[in-house]
Amino acid sequence: MSELMTENTTSYILTRDEVKQKVAQCRGQKKTVVATNGCFDILHIGHLYLLNKAKAFGEVLIVGINSDRSVSKLKGNDRPIVNEKERAEIIANLRMVDYVTIFDEDTAIELLKAIEPDIYVKGGDYTLDNLPEAPAVASFGGMVKFVEFLPRKSSSGLIDKIKTLS
Repeated sequence: MSELMTENTTSYILTRDEVKQKVAQCRGQKKTVVATNGCFDILHIGHLYLLNKAKAFGEVLIVGINSDRSVSKLKGNDRPIVNEKERAEIIANLRMVDYVTIFDEDTAIELLKAIEPDIYVKGGDYTLDNLPEAPAVASFGGMVKFVEFLPRKSSSGLIDKIKTLS
């Protein structure tokens, strides 16, 4: 772990098995479990908007973070800008986030099948037709909810803007 990480924060960054255990505890307490995921390469206002809206759907918010390998595959060899451990640390420090886990697959399908959240949240730039995780969520009886997408608020857009300044 990074020397930046505190013992308190790392207790919220969990393995997939640890997240499954937390979900089981939450279900025993009749809490609604919400999940979302993303690269979260450079945190911006669109991320905060999505995470706040996602948290409003339930009592527990689990955020899946794409591993460095999967970010590179999705976004290109020059990504991520921020490594997976630091991205997890940043997200785990946000007050609306309860738990963070890093996943290495290209999509969150396997993570979602493992934790079976009550609600899965994605940005409004997705639809049920183009969301690869939608059938998996339906298979265990979960709901997919979409949050309004804030146009022109993306890590890729920020990176492109920074490149024009150099």
